[in-house]
Amino acid sequence: MSELKSLSPEVLIHVAQVLNVSLKSLTATIELLDEGGTVPFIARYRKEATGNLDEVQIRAIEEKLAYFRELEDRRKTILASIEEQGKLTPELKARIEATLEKSELEDLYLPYKPKRRTKATIAREKGLEPLALYLWEQQIGELPLNELAATFVSAEKGVNSVDEALEGARHIVAEMISENADFRKSLRQMMLDEGVVTSRKVTDAVDEQEKFKMYYDYREPAGKIPSHRMLAIRRGENENVLYFLIEMEPLRAIGYLKSHVLREPGDWAPQLEMAVEDSWQRLLNSSIQTEIRQELKKRADADAIKVFRENLENLLLAPPAGQLGVMGIDPGIRTGCKIAVLDETGKFLEHNVIYPQKGDTAGAARTLKTLIEKHNVKAIAIGNGTASRETESFVRDFLKQEKLDSVFSVVVNESGASIYSASDIARAEFPDLDLTVRGAISIARRLQDPLAELVKIDPKSIGVGQYQHDVDQKQLQGSLETVIESCVNRVGVELNTASWALLRYVAGINERTAQKIVEFRNQNGRFRSRVQLTAVPGIGPKTFEQAAGFLRIRGGENPLDMTAVHPESYKVVEQIAAMLSVSVEQIIRDPKLLENVKRDELSAGVYTLNDILEELRKPGRDPRDKFVAPSFKDEVREITDLQPGMTLEGVVTNVTKFGAFVDIGVHQDGLVHISELSNRYVQDPGEVVKVGQIVKVQVLNADAKTKRIGLSMKALMGPAPAQPRRPQPRQEPSIEDKLASLSSKWKVR
Repeated sequence: MSELKSLSPEVLIHVAQVLNVSLKSLTATIELLDEGGTVPFIARYRKEATGNLDEVQIRAIEEKLAYFRELEDRRKTILASIEEQGKLTPELKARIEATLEKSELEDLYLPYKPKRRTKATIAREKGLEPLALYLWEQQIGELPLNELAATFVSAEKGVNSVDEALEGARHIVAEMISENADFRKSLRQMMLDEGVVTSRKVTDAVDEQEKFKMYYDYREPAGKIPSHRMLAIRRGENENVLYFLIEMEPLRAIGYLKSHVLREPGDWAPQLEMAVEDSWQRLLNSSIQTEIRQELKKRADADAIKVFRENLENLLLAPPAGQLGVMGIDPGIRTGCKIAVLDETGKFLEHNVIYPQKGDTAGAARTLKTLIEKHNVKAIAIGNGTASRETESFVRDFLKQEKLDSVFSVVVNESGASIYSASDIARAEFPDLDLTVRGAISIARRLQDPLAELVKIDPKSIGVGQYQHDVDQKQLQGSLETVIESCVNRVGVELNTASWALLRYVAGINERTAQKIVEFRNQNGRFRSRVQLTAVPGIGPKTFEQAAGFLRIRGGENPLDMTAVHPESYKVVEQIAAMLSVSVEQIIRDPKLLENVKRDELSAGVYTLNDILEELRKPGRDPRDKFVAPSFKDEVREITDLQPGMTLEGVVTNVTKFGAFVDIGVHQDGLVHISELSNRYVQDPGEVVKVGQIVKVQVLNADAKTKRIGLSMKALMGPAPAQPRRPQPRQEPSIEDKLASLSSKWKVR
């Protein structure tokens, strides 16, 4: 059964409304996903079918499908379980089939779910359920309550008195209340709306650095607490420094329950009131609180993962320096600075070590000069770890002294380079090289093409997350994988130079297929055309369809192979060439020819044709921004060199919900708090800055002991522009004002 057929019309309509897409676009997208289509391929090359849905919308559809697939499977299991118990009424079945929420589905199943022995179970075993139902139904019977309860007294069953009979009946009623789906739903929302997250320090807990001091005695509304504070509190709890609760005024919950449980006056009322209080205090409060804790964790995780996704996307799409010879330097003091030289394609050529920090500046300069001249080095990438500023200063002085104006140096973020150098990928690439040399190679390649190099590293090791180890790891990993896939396919991949680690993220290609492509390339030489891909073992028509448009071949047999035009649309380009009486090669060389195209005479949909023409105007163009190197001040190398009021240039290294961290070249990133990002109100730092962006900041404070640096971008912007005043609505005077006015008029003199 296809995914489309497995979902009811009601579910499809619900998803279409929630995601604000047409039912036609939704069903077409589902069918394409069912057929094995990848999100990047569908978003780029099936716009006519989807109605031009973008990648974000298609991924949202994919997520909703997964959710409702799980919901449908669970629904079938629950229906079968209740039917097996002989308790599936038509009303209950209809309600279970109508629900679109997992939590509501579980609430409906709760009374029928196999459970451990409870006080209510024991009471039922003693035969007290009819008495409980009498209380619940609130209808006058033949006997008063006490006399009725007396009929259930039985030493044989362990009911020794009327009070024990009533107590057992109350336990059953309390459980019935706690398992009522409507009550649970309302109380959940009440706790979310009115509950307060309250954290306190655990008695005698050790918090040496006082990381959680802010939360030793902290309160914040559950519905408004931001993700970073929720995750910080949870981390404090996991480290046994804090404990937290979600507090809610118990009278609110108990009052709500009483108003819905007590329907008629009678001698049952006091018993029901006690059952309600027992149900809330013993069963519902802890249960609902657990659910809200999970909901807040889920929200915080989603928020933190969203921040991580945005940061990773900006980092992966950072401008590449491009194809030029690069020298990578992994700075060090005791063990020296490891050097690796690469050619313009990223191929490793040679490695060496220099010791400028140990005083051998003359020897280090000779080594640099020899390598630059020998390998036509045009850029020097310096890792931003220990001794990076000293190394950068030495390199810049060397370039100035040698008058090597054609060579530039830049400090590169080396987060994760050590992880890469010890990885299986690095060992396979450079089995005979030392870890530190592999690290220098990675630093150099990050300058040439950040995307191609960073895909080799677990994204969680790149250092752009927020409480990344506290969130759901499976969800985080899956989410980050989709970011990498999206970025790789947006940029496109050079088929003849890409590593298998990069190729595996191309739409339709998995790790094994990527390795087969590299093996084929090594054995047969460069690919001459996209079609040649079909000769690679494991690449059939479907894989070729998904991947071909995202792979680039420069200098191949067909000039369109260097563009994002899909091979299935080559005939359209040939039609355009015939219409213009020129060759395809001429169109690629002179895009101005496209101004004479008659669109209505071409056999392609509007969206597809727009994309083809846009691509032909800038064939094979890299969508990433142009590379610009940041400029650090020579006299600022350590945190002790910083003075309040200094204006510096830096690079944004991480963006969180509370601000942005900026590398200003002193080994310790400074924080631009959200309140210092702009002279206007900022709700989300991502509106103002992104990872990799070069910004100007003013130093607010710098504490060498705590290694904390406060920075401001707002201080360099001047006053905020005046906002036009909105006309205030005319307010009618109150009755009191009118009376006061009248009394003053008629006041006796």
